[in-house]
This record gives sequence, structure tokens and C-alpha cells, in this order.
Amino acid sequence: MNSPIIELNWSALMILFNLVILYFILKRFFFEKIHNFMVARENAIKDAFESAANTNKAAMEKLETYNKQLAQIEGQGREIIQKAKTKADTQALDIISEANAKANNIVMQAEKEIARQQTKAISEMKKEVGSLALMAAEKIMEKNLEDKSDQDEIIDKILKEAGTSGWQN
Repeated sequence: MNSPIIELNWSALMILFNLVILYFILKRFFFEKIHNFMVARENAIKDAFESAANTNKAAMEKLETYNKQLAQIEGQGREIIQKAKTKADTQALDIISEANAKANNIVMQAEKEIARQQTKAISEMKKEVGSLALMAAEKIMEKNLEDKSDQDEIIDKILKEAGTSGWQN
């Protein structure tokens, strides 16, 4: 049985002829449309990928910009806090120095008042001592009115003691 693998007969030729005609008809009407559809689809997919990449790139740029702004705002916040702290410290020092100045002023006024009161007390004491001395002198004088030499001696003695004592301070 030696039969050929492919037999050439009229039906095989017709099938081959039909296939060639079908191929040319498909090529003429359908292959170009399918090819154009595939190219358009490929371009649409490429555009979608490019658009996604561009959108992703723009989002990354915005994220970077926002991160920079956030860092800048944080820096400004730290700077504002530092300025406020410095200002508060300065105000505290001003308040303390003003309070010290007022306290020193009050102390000086109190010292002046004490000195004035002391001077007044000394003056009053001198007047009191002077009046007591006069009263003592009057009493002495009443007793010793008879003896004039004793009076002169007592007066000289009082004047000497008054000159050497601290009455005139």
C-alpha cells in the first residue's frame, strides 16, 4: 500500500482555490480594519500608560512641593516659638528689673523717711532737753537767787558743758 500522502484531485484543488480567494477577500475587506483596530488599541493603551505616568509624575511633584511647604511651615513654627520665648524672657527680665527698681526706690524713700524721722526726733529731743535744762536752771536760780557769784559760776559751767557735749548734732 503505497499510497501518496497527498493526493491531487479536483476537490483538493477547489479547496485550495477557495482558500486563496477567501484570503484575498479577507485581506481586502477585513485584515486592514483589524490591523487598524489593533494599532488604535495599541496606541490607546500606550496613551493610557503615558497619561498614568504623567499623572503619577505630577502627583509626585505635588507631594514634593507639599513636603517642602510642610517643612517650611514647621521651620516657621519653630521660629515663631523661639521668638515668643525670647520675647517672654525679655519681658520677664524687664518686669524683674522694674520690680527691683521700684523696690530700691521704696527702700530709698524709707531710708529718707527714717532719716527725716530721726532728725525730727533729735530736734524734738533737743527742744525737750533744752526745756528741761531751762526748768533746772530756773529751779537752781530760785534757790540761789541770793548768791550772784554762784549763779555766774553755774551759768559758765552749763555753757562749757553745752559746748563740749553733743547737743548741737
